Amino acid sequence: MNDLDDLITDWLTLPDVALRLDLEVSRVHRLLEDGHLIAVRRGDPVVRMIPALLLTDDGVAPYLQGTVTLLRDGGFDDVELLTWLFTEDETLPGRPIDQLRSGQRGEVRRRAQALAL
Repeated sequence: MNDLDDLITDWLTLPDVALRLDLEVSRVHRLLEDGHLIAVRRGDPVVRMIPALLLTDDGVAPYLQGTVTLLRDGGFDDVELLTWLFTEDETLPGRPIDQLRSGQRGEVRRRAQALAL
């Protein structure tokens, strides 16, 4: 997890996500199952946590699910997926997650498709 610790500083537990989205925790579990969100096990005690930047003031970051699906179909596990989303890409500019949060999916999806081949 050290790479993720360097890339992501703000994490939320599933109950925290439920509170922010005004949902039941069971619905957050469903969002994870459906690929709308990504969680990894971390902390002490170890619990599933979600990077806070996957959420916006309006809910889940736009276009996240499609990007997650592309990368998972290409063989990425959740740690690899989060590492890619939160790593600076000089050609975007910025990180893929920043582009998705701002509603820009085109270039992010093109890069995800190229990686997934």
